[in-house]
Amino acid sequence: MEKDPASSPRTPARGRHDREILALAVPAFGALVAEPLFVMADSAVVGHLGTAQLAGLGVAAALLTTAVNIFVFLAYATTAAVARRVGAGDLPAAIRQGVDGIWLALLLGALVIAVVLPSAPAVVDLFGASPTAAPYATTYLRISSLGIPAMLMVLAATGVLRGLQDTRTPLYVAVGGFAANAGLNAGLVYGAGLGIAGSAWGTVIAQNGMAAVYVWVVIRGAKRHLAKPHLPTRDDTTPHLAPRDDTAPHAPATDARTGARSALWTLLRPDPAGIRACARAGVPLLVRTLSLRAVLLIATAVAAGLGDAAIAAHQITLTVWSLLAFALDAIAIAGQAIIGRYLGADDPEGARAACRRMIEWGVACGVVLGLLVTLARPLIGPMFTSDPAVRDALASALLVVAVAQPVCGIVFVLDGVLMGAGDGPYLAWSMLGTLAVFAPAALAVPVLGWGLTALWWAMTLMMLTRLAALWLRARSGRWIVTGAAR
Repeated sequence: MEKDPASSPRTPARGRHDREILALAVPAFGALVAEPLFVMADSAVVGHLGTAQLAGLGVAAALLTTAVNIFVFLAYATTAAVARRVGAGDLPAAIRQGVDGIWLALLLGALVIAVVLPSAPAVVDLFGASPTAAPYATTYLRISSLGIPAMLMVLAATGVLRGLQDTRTPLYVAVGGFAANAGLNAGLVYGAGLGIAGSAWGTVIAQNGMAAVYVWVVIRGAKRHLAKPHLPTRDDTTPHLAPRDDTAPHAPATDARTGARSALWTLLRPDPAGIRACARAGVPLLVRTLSLRAVLLIATAVAAGLGDAAIAAHQITLTVWSLLAFALDAIAIAGQAIIGRYLGADDPEGARAACRRMIEWGVACGVVLGLLVTLARPLIGPMFTSDPAVRDALASALLVVAVAQPVCGIVFVLDGVLMGAGDGPYLAWSMLGTLAVFAPAALAVPVLGWGLTALWWAMTLMMLTRLAALWLRARSGRWIVTGAAR
């Protein structure tokens, strides 16, 4: 791949970075928003079966979402690794790296099934499902777990395409998967009369369909790469199709087809060493993700101890915060792909320039989102609840969320930049340090007699701690390691 050098004063570098960021971030945002629609579609259909069924779905969906999100490193680590190799101009290695990630996803998915199937009733009870909801939760969890390998393969394959600078295909697949899931749910739950089991089977079928599409896309990409050396160049005057010679032996053509199949299998077969390398690269990001999950669990546990109104307002606030995070995470995803490509192309100045521009995007988006939340505060409460106590607590918490959005914008961007640079160990240690700062601050809220607003100030403290750690790393330049592999 041709190196994109640092721009001269006349070169519209900022405009080029803006186009790259928009081209990757906008479709990525669409795909991110489409993912929660799976659960929403299930909830809309199952909700008409009864309260117990909906409660069971809520417990099972939370467990499934947690199980899948723990392995989000399959997307993040694969994006960075593939983008580096694309930047270095080594497309075979990029595809090989992506395929290793998909095989790792398949193996992890099989392991999760082996754990979930026998333990589903115990896990459902552990999470406090009522006696009436527990059977439905167990049924949904057991059936839906069969789709976890496909879900994880989708994560890894999404990372492959992002690394290849393609976020449009994941958007198309996500939208198609949501539409199929909605149709299958309605047909199986009511048309086939399968109840909540039909909803689970609909999700499993849709997820496996998405995984199949991704596998097909990757195989097609591999075939295109293998065919490239045989295609005429722009200056080649040789006809694309040579005149047929009936006297020529047919064995060479057969040998060519056999060789092509062999080369394709070499590119797509499981490689134990490559799979182990993907797993090692993913461990630090797994630690980072678990630490972040711990932050959210601690916050929810503290809010639950503050009373029913507080936990209700907290859940609504967390929902709004998560939606805002999707918008900011889209820029981070663009950062992963762009930074990885620049570093793979041995262009540290390009990486620095892209980082600076994405920080500016993060701040701007954070300011806009903060203003939108502030203006929408009077409308958000009535959308979710009619309880005055919940609305009052929600209004104060949302104001804190709005104030924190510019900080969140920078944090998400720098997180994506360091992921794209393959700086996973630093991200793991910094997130563990952030957890160590947040936990005592959050646990002190009920001890000091404070309320939900104070808890969300503790969440803001968590983001400020992350900002300090990520900013120091970005300023140090130690994340800038060029080459096809870190």
